[in-house]
Amino acid sequence: MQIFGVDIGGSGIKGAPVDLARGDLAEPRHKVLTPHPATPDAVADGVKDVVRHFSWDGPVGITFPGVVTGGSTVRTAANVDKGWVDVDARALLGERIGSGPVTVLNDADAAGVAEMHFGAGRGREGTVLVLTLGTGIGSALFVDGTLVPNTELGHLELHGHDAEKRASTKAREDEDLTWEHWAHRVQKYLAHVEMLFSPELFVIGGGVSRKAHKFLPLIKGIKAEIVPAELQNNAGIVGAAMAARANAPA
Repeated sequence: MQIFGVDIGGSGIKGAPVDLARGDLAEPRHKVLTPHPATPDAVADGVKDVVRHFSWDGPVGITFPGVVTGGSTVRTAANVDKGWVDVDARALLGERIGSGPVTVLNDADAAGVAEMHFGAGRGREGTVLVLTLGTGIGSALFVDGTLVPNTELGHLELHGHDAEKRASTKAREDEDLTWEHWAHRVQKYLAHVEMLFSPELFVIGGGVSRKAHKFLPLIKGIKAEIVPAELQNNAGIVGAAMAARANAPA
């Protein structure tokens, strides 16, 4: 069975049909740059472009980089335009795409669900934290396989700043940090999160997971197991498609 997934990020909007039997993309993904400013109308046009690239007609799952409540209403918008706050994203995106029912959920939650079902968290019990390092830091918290939605742990305070301002991939690139320097920041962040939640496993996702060998071995002193995401930067697309399938009419 194939369902379309779209992942809205701070730098790019990417999507593809997903083979939900395999938990992988059925076709190479298509990506457009996230508009700046990333207003609701501009982002909706970007999502439409991605979906229409495949001439898709059917259910679509879409991630959003912020808190989404009730499967529709945006409550926070740290890395896109603040005009998103209180927008009915499901109604806006559904009207703009016009291809079928739309499901909207937090981007890290989508990536986490995919990793827990198909990837590095598969079969793991206890407390698992999936963290996506990109423009910001997304988080998905699971307890015995059950998602606690919209945790947004990238906004925990770390040394007087939002953690994502110090330890995201964007922070590494903007400040031209060495892998060693950045790994030290990520280590401090993980230690803070570990103190609060005592997870058995950290799964590190986002595009930088492709380069996990450059920084994960440099992270020391964390009691929990730390592994790279297996679905890497496609996890959000896969998780979005999984959510759309769960909400599709029987």
